[in-house]
Amino acid sequence: HVQLVESGGGSAQTGGSLRLSCVVSGDHRMVAWFRQAPGTTREGVAVICSDDATSYPESVRGRFVISLDLTKNTLYLQMNSLKPEDTAMYYCAADLPRRALGWVRLGVKIPGYGATYWGQGTQVTVS
Repeated sequence: HVQLVESGGGSAQTGGSLRLSCVVSGDHRMVAWFRQAPGTTREGVAVICSDDATSYPESVRGRFVISLDLTKNTLYLQMNSLKPEDTAMYYCAADLPRRALGWVRLGVKIPGYGATYWGQGTQVTVS
């Protein structure tokens, strides 16, 4: 069983930065960050595999960076050059299938993305 606890959300100005953290307990295949704004479908924003392969959709590529510190069992999402359209609830998820790399890269929205575990979410607001 995997438990996920996110932190680091908050408010930022356009062009600013925030770093999200997610403590991940237990074994998992892949971990990722997703976001969902009111009235929209949840979308993947970053995925990282155990071999350090990563994937980002075009909407955040070059601005967001996902990383995993195994010594701290913590997943991070560094968000730079924030835009108002980045405003959403952000969730970390674990135990995704490898094909989620392609889904996220192409911006394909798959219900649940095959993830087994989800965190409670942390709000990010950019104004």
